[in-house]
Amino acid sequence: MKTFKFTKLALLAFMAFGLFSCSNDDYGGDVIMPTNTIADFVAGNDDYSSLQAALKVTGLDATLDGSANFTVFAPNNAAFNSFLSANGFSSLDEVPEDVLTEILLNHIQEGEIVSSALSTGYIQSMATGMASAEPLSMYINTSDGVMINGVSSVTTADVEVDNGVIHAVDAVIGLPDVTTFATADPNFDILVQALTADESFSFVETLMMTDAPAPFTVFAPTNTAFANVLEELELAGLGDISADLLPSILSYHVVAGANVRSGDLTDEMMVETLETGGFTINLGNNVTITDENGRTATIVATDVQANNGVIHVLDTVILPENDAIEIETNTIADFVAGNEDYSSLLVALEATGLTSTFTGTDNYTVFAPNNAAFAAFLNDAGFGSLEEVPVDLLTQVLLNHVQAGEIMSGDLSTGYIPSMAVWGASEELLSMYINTSDGVTINGVSTVTAADIEADNGVIHAVDAVIGLPDVTTFATADPNFDILVQALTREESFTFVETLMMTDDPAPFTVFAPTNDAFVALLEELELGALADIPTETLEATLAYHVVAGANVRSGDLTDDMMIQTLQGGDLTISLGDDVVITDARDRTSTVITVDVQATNGVIHAIDTVLLPAE
Repeated sequence: MKTFKFTKLALLAFMAFGLFSCSNDDYGGDVIMPTNTIADFVAGNDDYSSLQAALKVTGLDATLDGSANFTVFAPNNAAFNSFLSANGFSSLDEVPEDVLTEILLNHIQEGEIVSSALSTGYIQSMATGMASAEPLSMYINTSDGVMINGVSSVTTADVEVDNGVIHAVDAVIGLPDVTTFATADPNFDILVQALTADESFSFVETLMMTDAPAPFTVFAPTNTAFANVLEELELAGLGDISADLLPSILSYHVVAGANVRSGDLTDEMMVETLETGGFTINLGNNVTITDENGRTATIVATDVQANNGVIHVLDTVILPENDAIEIETNTIADFVAGNEDYSSLLVALEATGLTSTFTGTDNYTVFAPNNAAFAAFLNDAGFGSLEEVPVDLLTQVLLNHVQAGEIMSGDLSTGYIPSMAVWGASEELLSMYINTSDGVTINGVSTVTAADIEADNGVIHAVDAVIGLPDVTTFATADPNFDILVQALTREESFTFVETLMMTDDPAPFTVFAPTNDAFVALLEELELGALADIPTETLEATLAYHVVAGANVRSGDLTDDMMIQTLQGGDLTISLGDDVVITDARDRTSTVITVDVQATNGVIHAIDTVLLPAE
């Protein structure tokens, strides 16, 4: 028997070799090449006769007999028999053709995907469901072999054919509803426990429905999300959530009558839930949800498409407003309101309407001045009380203490960062100069006295002085890189540079090209002088005025190649753009701009590495 089989195979191989070796001329026509397509494989295997019949009925046999590549999870006859029995059909003929078509397409992916390329997670089938025109998702679990949607396992993988690859499976992969993915994906184990925690719950039956109230949009919390909310509510386990409260929480994660995919979400969208409560969608770097308690959840996976709805995965359980839920908050606003030494800051926040900003869920870093700091600020500015400070001015002064995001003291480094304030010469954010050489000092006027006070929505650094809105002299005096520039500006009693550069009306705004200490040291060497004092007064005054442009807040984005800029001294500078921004002075000397757009209320500073000299 073995010899005969070998001989038969050898004969077939010889015939194939002869067939492929002959030219068209040998036969006087075209050669018919044998094929081994997906359709051929199914047709040639008796254990897949049900699949072959289904493909013929739906016309998909032609698709799988073509040249385009597909991956097919192929159920055998036993799998089809179980499927028909479970769904009340006595034969394939009883299955509606449109339904059968989508079921078959739910076993197919475009392209060739070998088993080693599969990983645990979601992929798309070629089927579409009732809720959306988008392809249905498939959950692949590779933790122990390959399982699809928690119902069908690969029994034989990587059967290669001419137009793709076949993976034999032991069960038909039916069209999934939203509960399919909840039970298939182990990340939702606790969610499933919650949905079935009480015999009276009808969540599973509801979420399997294909007519009203379907379709559903489900925001599904992970196991970690449930563990975190139990800790937040100081509960030992899921069983400690009351039978009245748990349904309210679960319903709060479901939207009925809508298949809302990620592309349908808009910023500040209000969403009404099955629980009758609502939450708000926030678009940004991440898509987040703000619940009725001001808590936020981030959507960590989107658009898991089922036949009757879509699932988005959450990292946090969202909670409806409910008397049974007691949540202690510790927002930035809570910290200020709960600390008597910040009563002035609280009054200022309430007067400007910023209290709600720091009660919300967006993260901020706040340099918080205490009462003594506000008292000194009011006295220095000539105000008798906070009520005398114009609201628009007070708003920007407060925002000059705030940065977006959470910045711990260990993340701060010497240099410039933007505050959230806007005032005066530009619509750009005002700069803040942070000096970390000895603690943390801001703009040379305010020192951090207590750092890293963590709140639910950010971090607070207590400071000993109000950080007033800066003018261009603020940064010159705050930044030690400009120490010699400050000495130059104040060398002569007759110089009025400081008073001028503090002005907010004409000739403001100013654009200042500020030479660093190293730039002045190099100038003295170039001029063969021993000290700043050796520069003649008239020369120094003209040189300093040559670094200032009056009547314009020229930021780096406003500069153009070969731009001519007239200075306060009267001479011109030429801008050259390339890898660096270079300034050519009246003596054809060049200076490189090394820091740009230090924004003050009355102008902008650009630091340069060489002192510019006007014409002799």
